[in-house]
Amino acid sequence: MPSFDEALQRAGEFGRFQRRVFLLLCLTGVTFAFLFVGVVFLGTQPDHYWCRGPSAAALAERCGWSPEEEWNRTAPASRGPEPPERRGRCQRYLLEAANDSASATSALSCADPLAAFPNRSAPLVPCRGGWRYAQAHSTIVSEFDLVCVNAWMLDLTQAILNLGFLTGAFTLGYAADRYGRIVIYLLSCLGVGVTGVVVAFAPNFPVFVIFRFLQGVFGKGTWMTCYVIVTEIVGSKQRRIVGIVIQMFFTLGIIILPGIAYFIPNWQGIQLAITLPSFLFLLYYWVVPESPRWLITRNKGDKALQILRRIAKCNGKYLSSNYSEITVTDEEVSNPSFLDLVRTPQMRKCTLILMFAWFTSAVVYQGLVMRLGIIGGNLYIDFFISGVVELPGALLILLTIERLGRRLPFAASNIVAGVACLVTAFLPEGIAWLRTTVATLGRLGITMAFEIVYLVNSELYPTTLRNFGVSLCSGLCDFGGIIAPFLLFRLAAVWLELPLIIFGILASICGGLVMLLPETKGIALPETVDDVEKLGSPHSCKCGRNKKTPVSRSHL
Repeated sequence: MPSFDEALQRAGEFGRFQRRVFLLLCLTGVTFAFLFVGVVFLGTQPDHYWCRGPSAAALAERCGWSPEEEWNRTAPASRGPEPPERRGRCQRYLLEAANDSASATSALSCADPLAAFPNRSAPLVPCRGGWRYAQAHSTIVSEFDLVCVNAWMLDLTQAILNLGFLTGAFTLGYAADRYGRIVIYLLSCLGVGVTGVVVAFAPNFPVFVIFRFLQGVFGKGTWMTCYVIVTEIVGSKQRRIVGIVIQMFFTLGIIILPGIAYFIPNWQGIQLAITLPSFLFLLYYWVVPESPRWLITRNKGDKALQILRRIAKCNGKYLSSNYSEITVTDEEVSNPSFLDLVRTPQMRKCTLILMFAWFTSAVVYQGLVMRLGIIGGNLYIDFFISGVVELPGALLILLTIERLGRRLPFAASNIVAGVACLVTAFLPEGIAWLRTTVATLGRLGITMAFEIVYLVNSELYPTTLRNFGVSLCSGLCDFGGIIAPFLLFRLAAVWLELPLIIFGILASICGGLVMLLPETKGIALPETVDDVEKLGSPHSCKCGRNKKTPVSRSHL
């Protein structure tokens, strides 16, 4: 009985049909990038804002002040190291204390409101609401007052999205294995669209957070399933390159996003612009088939053959009657567990290092992306350049992994990212061009590390544990994404460059650890745990019976 791979080879492994489906599904990478890093523009920090109490608001209206006049006359003076332009952000004068009458503001002078107080010294109180923002564009920060004591809530908006990614990886990943790839893909696209619209019109912050979490769940579903469909309908020789190219479309989304944000004046418009395209993907129902490989695993061989014949016809091939029955290799055990990944020494070492690598890649990558929103400069240009920098990463991976192996480029990319972060943190502000150059190298390095970790992860696990192992380890990616915003914004409040030092240390340690992993270049994929234990030994080239690239169902 011929195997599925043999039938696919006969029908065409990467013909016209696969190229069309591949291009259509790659567009999902663009919209997922919008969701993944959109908080940089949704939550842009206002340049200038101050606390506005009820008395100050009434006084400004009575006196006809401009925003600048109101700030100059009612905002408390700077204290300690606080820059003058930040005065009055988290405290306000208690102007109501001017006298005990109900109309306290009438006793305040438009020329000098503080003259009503002894020694012009009005009492100060913490700001609990009523901020005024001097900015042309609204963001979620100004919409929900995510400043001062509420500043941590901005961190929460990205953390909750990553929690949604983590939840979607396991719930929708399981659903895609059980109910089909294209069904879950389409439902996820619908979910992203509906929840994204609710987010745009959320009446309060709790509703915003709840539906942003749900958008993260469905967003991860679109990214996972489109990746799996692509890798399951192409031949084994093409899987590695399509896996890298589809991530280039993610980078394309990063490049496009600042243009969208520049021309749309408010966060609701940006949210709708990055959400509504998901509804267009519902049209794929008529052009993207179910994965024939999945159909065979669910004992639906007749439907799988119909799709294979359709692929063959579109590719100008012919699938003979010899392929009336086909099989697919069973790559999963019934109930794999975490203990299977750490029971033996080599498996344990690989698992722990890979989990740390996934975590580090997510923390450093997301941290560097979100840092663009707090360092000043032209956010749109800086973000665009940072996206363009990622494009050479995929090319460098393709040029190096078959020549130098996996381990050396993996370690080098992490070390480059780590050293670049550390150097940038200590470079003087006056050498802007050098800081930008070094930071760019860091972004390129962590981008390469992020893409290589998936390849290395899949090649180091045996066939019987590969899907489960990659899914579990990559879950640390989403966990890192939950930690990243708190790590960035809270440490940056202490010292702007402190997050870079943490990122640099993490990436440098990761670069050293991955050198402890066995090299997999030119070695057959392991099929059992014993094969993994032999990796790195003189007999490692004999691991596995055939060098096959597995079908990926992992959760990126």
